[in-house]
Amino acid sequence: MHNKFLLILISSLNIAVAQNGPIALHPKNPHYFLYRNKPIVLITSGEHYGAVMNLDFDFTKYLQTLNKDGLNLTRLFTGAAYVEPQGAFNIERNTMAPAPLKFICPWVRSNESGYANGGNKFDLTKWDTAYFSRLKKFMSAARENNVIVELTLFCPFYDSTQWKLSPFNNANNTTHVAGNLERTDIYTIGKNTQAINALQAKLVSKIVTELNDYDNLVYELANEPYFGGITLQWQHFIATVIDSTEKKLPKKHLLTQNIANDNAVIENADPLVSVFNFHYASPPVAVAQNYHLNKVTGCNETGFKGTTDSVYRLQAWQFILAGGALFNNLDYSFVAGHEDGTFKYHEQQPGGGSVAYRKQLSYLKDFIYSFDFINLKPDSSAIKAINAPGVSIQTLAETGKQYAAHIMGGSEVQLQMALPANKYVLTWIEPVSGKIISSEMINVHDAITTLVTPAYQTDIALKIIKQ
Repeated sequence: MHNKFLLILISSLNIAVAQNGPIALHPKNPHYFLYRNKPIVLITSGEHYGAVMNLDFDFTKYLQTLNKDGLNLTRLFTGAAYVEPQGAFNIERNTMAPAPLKFICPWVRSNESGYANGGNKFDLTKWDTAYFSRLKKFMSAARENNVIVELTLFCPFYDSTQWKLSPFNNANNTTHVAGNLERTDIYTIGKNTQAINALQAKLVSKIVTELNDYDNLVYELANEPYFGGITLQWQHFIATVIDSTEKKLPKKHLLTQNIANDNAVIENADPLVSVFNFHYASPPVAVAQNYHLNKVTGCNETGFKGTTDSVYRLQAWQFILAGGALFNNLDYSFVAGHEDGTFKYHEQQPGGGSVAYRKQLSYLKDFIYSFDFINLKPDSSAIKAINAPGVSIQTLAETGKQYAAHIMGGSEVQLQMALPANKYVLTWIEPVSGKIISSEMINVHDAITTLVTPAYQTDIALKIIKQ
């Protein structure tokens, strides 16, 4: 009796640890996440990463909006080295382009005037306690609103306009740690980078230590490292700094790595990385290319396909139904003064986002959550379109038990499925509204089953559950 009680107690403690630990890869299916002892997929349409560095931005209202809209992820830049000028990339009211004197970063301001965007230069030997207080308040507000934060530590300097504003630039600090390095050498490992690398390691260790208590957190090594000279060697260096720092701390967080725009086959994957992110991953071939790695594949930035919401909605459905577990639309309707995501941006904006779009993404999240999705795997052979050029079908399946599919293109399509004999509930869903178009019980006797979709516009979703 005593031993039985002890086993129950140990089991209860293990469950409590799982519930209270940071978001992790799901042990049963590491293509998905585990958070608070439940499987989770991360889907969002978030602001342009400046919620903390921009003092004009009310991040509490923003995070409450994400929660209200049924979304559960945001991406955040530290502001430690990268900040954008107003008008960059033709973004209107860019949250990563704070007004003069409204920029805050991990470094304290010195007594020497001359920062490029107003105010005093930075002292890279001292932390700004106000910044870390704001960062923790952001993390706490995200936690309260059930939002996971992907904290992107660094970003390349695409051109001189961002470098001109960087606290790492000798012109903007009193420490001159960068020496004679060019902006494209800042994120490399070499004989002339020891001082800047030591500063980077100190910064990362500080952030990781300060935020160790937060479970709603993953770290991205760098944004778009394939631009601006960021090397794989340097990324692994940052990963080892995080890993070695957290070995001395109670909690260990997932690391994410931005691999490429569109798609790429990952070779020599860093063993410290658990999430591989792509930008503009449409069509979502990156998922299949790297599924063998048994890690999460994410698409954590979209854009440059106009401002129409439907373009990015289709990308989201196709990516998640291909087996991805993280999707972040870059939403330009979030700006300072419109943290509820209602800003009306100009037509030349490099992306979309709106109240209506975020609601549409919530229907995708509801759809995937209506399955026991931990047991789903991509299956391109499960559903085939007959004589339907231009139609794309992404299917997740647990053979003979449950099927989730998204059909894009066409308006009425004949499908063939290899379903084991049984009874199934077949439901057609309109992705743009989340509404059920029709639902029926089918009794399958033959190996090959022919289905005809209801008439639809643009796309339709299919749910099949064995009875």
